[in-house]
Amino acid sequence: MTDPPEGEPPAPKKRLRFFKREDIEARAHAFEEDFKTQVAVTRAQIDATNVKIEARTGRNLPLAILIGVGLGLALVFSLVVNKALFMIFAGALVGFTSFELASALRFAGRDVPRWPTLVAALATVPAAYYWSDEGKWLVTLAGIVFVALWRIAELAGASHRARSREVLADVAAGALVLVYVPFLGSFAVLLTAQPSGEWWTLAFLLLVIAIDTGAYATGLSFGKHPMAPRISPKKTWEGFAGSVTTALVGGVLLAVFMLHEQWWFGLIFGAVIVFTATVGDLTESLIKRDLGIKDISTWLPGHGGFLDRLDSILPSAAAAYILYLFVH
Repeated sequence: MTDPPEGEPPAPKKRLRFFKREDIEARAHAFEEDFKTQVAVTRAQIDATNVKIEARTGRNLPLAILIGVGLGLALVFSLVVNKALFMIFAGALVGFTSFELASALRFAGRDVPRWPTLVAALATVPAAYYWSDEGKWLVTLAGIVFVALWRIAELAGASHRARSREVLADVAAGALVLVYVPFLGSFAVLLTAQPSGEWWTLAFLLLVIAIDTGAYATGLSFGKHPMAPRISPKKTWEGFAGSVTTALVGGVLLAVFMLHEQWWFGLIFGAVIVFTATVGDLTESLIKRDLGIKDISTWLPGHGGFLDRLDSILPSAAAAYILYLFVH
């Protein structure tokens, strides 16, 4: 170090600045308050967005996504690991759905025997898996007869007595449950049991999900013209256009890369599934409107009931099985 020139005072030594404890605590407290404010603002923005979405769709979107992802992972796991495991998973869904639809019909005044309906529904799924078409048809018909005889036998009890016309309506309602849910749903099990059928099942399920997502996103962003206001007021033609576009593109991609079919078959695949998915959605909306309810049940938070999630899948399973037979 060089000495300062003569006559000049030495430069003052620089002193290290030490923060007092009070200063450190004040800065930490200010940072904490600022962080809490930012979190509160972000949370308020997210909540406001969720409120807007729920107001337009009537759903708790984050919870719906969480439950949907959970069911989807369970579905894929069952398909990949073992076909029999998928049969059990599908049987559980069919059982819950049949029971909740029978309960909704009872709430609307139809005396549908719920437990016999559940037993008949659960029997249909393994019948389709192990005994193919013949077993599915026989068990479905036997289930309808079983539910009808049970309802007739209930007439012996004072609490279940009714006029013959009402009993016939109850039997018809029970038959509706068995045909609509386990009969249609077991086509997915029947398809899975075929050679490479698990990939066809996964493909049509992915396509239905893509169709629903495309319709939802397009309808939410651009929907202005109601498609069927008396049946489903929130379904729009713009949303339907989005679902068709998604179906055709997704159908081609799935046909080529997953099913190893020609691209033109993908167009047929997409067109058929978007038709059955839309019909299934409108059919369930018509049933709910006739029953005077918004959701079939509240068993799946953010979704409503099991049928609210399977409405597009049930008829699409039958269509996918027919398409499989067409190319095999």
